[in-house]
Amino acid sequence: MSKQTIQSLRGMKDIVNHDSELFTYFVDNAAKIAQNYGFCYIETPLLEETNLFKRSVGESSDIVNKEMYQFIDKGENDVCLRPEGTAGVVRHFVEKKLDRAGGENRWYYYGPMFRYERPQKGRLREFHQFGCEVFGVSSVYEDANIILMIKDILDFFGIKFKLLLNSLGCKECMPPYKENLISHLTSFKEKLCEDCNRRIETNPIRVLDCKNDNCQLLLTDAPRITNSLCESCDTDFDKLKEILDFNNVEYTVDSNLVRGLDYYSKTAFEFVSDEIGAQSAIAGGGRYDRLVEFLGGKATPAIGFAIGIERLLELIKVKEDTQDVLYIGAMSEDALNVITKIANKKRKEIKTVLEYSSRGFSKHFKIADKKGATIVALVGEDELKNNTIFVKNIKTNEESNINLEEF
Repeated sequence: MSKQTIQSLRGMKDIVNHDSELFTYFVDNAAKIAQNYGFCYIETPLLEETNLFKRSVGESSDIVNKEMYQFIDKGENDVCLRPEGTAGVVRHFVEKKLDRAGGENRWYYYGPMFRYERPQKGRLREFHQFGCEVFGVSSVYEDANIILMIKDILDFFGIKFKLLLNSLGCKECMPPYKENLISHLTSFKEKLCEDCNRRIETNPIRVLDCKNDNCQLLLTDAPRITNSLCESCDTDFDKLKEILDFNNVEYTVDSNLVRGLDYYSKTAFEFVSDEIGAQSAIAGGGRYDRLVEFLGGKATPAIGFAIGIERLLELIKVKEDTQDVLYIGAMSEDALNVITKIANKKRKEIKTVLEYSSRGFSKHFKIADKKGATIVALVGEDELKNNTIFVKNIKTNEESNINLEEF
């Protein structure tokens, strides 16, 4: 009886070869940009209490209703694999009593998230996000700062995008708007899909985000939150647009943009690309000033975003790497110990590839070419006698024998 081959789970994918090069290239450079904006790295656990996401993401969200990897562990705890990154960072913020300390906190993170949904292009059950969260800053200038940072990241990788912008109001203007929206939706609720009918009862603004074409047609005349903003929210939204205009950032106000999670308020935004399908979101976020309070902390202004890394991989344009790669090889068995010692020293200053087998001159150059080396350094019997090393710069074609200590 033949043994069945073990395969990866549906919607789970190995990141390797070219994809892994793009993945690390993205994370390394996005992290540098975040650090330039004053962010520090944070890593939260993959496993959290299920209640964390029910209280933050919201009972009405598709994530909580349909998509969480949820189970009871051996200690009878109700836990789940994190479906998104913000809630865990907020949990850390409250748990460490940073809400009581005051001041600003800026963190960036990256890592796997898990949602049990139908796998398709650019959407997996295990996927990776890069995100940033800011606590303790209420100024709308911070909203603009976050948007400018995402633009810097996408520009660095040569990714074209369109920015969609909206305001979701606050606890003063959102409740009356919701009542108005419910009244409107109730008049034709039997024509709306099952999800929309559920959302009318739990979080009616999520109806605006429905992907059903028939529902979108019915919502054409639905009231818009941008027409119902209080004076404070309206002023902030106008100021945000003014800042973006001043910085030559193009955007489109989309009054149907509500984001997929319940914790957003005021500024909401999405960066979309038509290079991976029709208007697919590649980054999104917004302000969530009440989430810290929802999770038991002191009311704290906060804003953040997340970028779906897998969706970007095929769009990333890698900038040419001009850094040298050093190839070191031995042309005799006696030279192997010497080249190992040399490589250990050179790795402190340059990317170094070491060939462990003794080979001939031309064979070393063939291997060096395959490994993308720009400098080839070889040690043979003659070099050992003279305490030298043969070095050739592939880019300039210059070659010489250099004293080993000098090299």
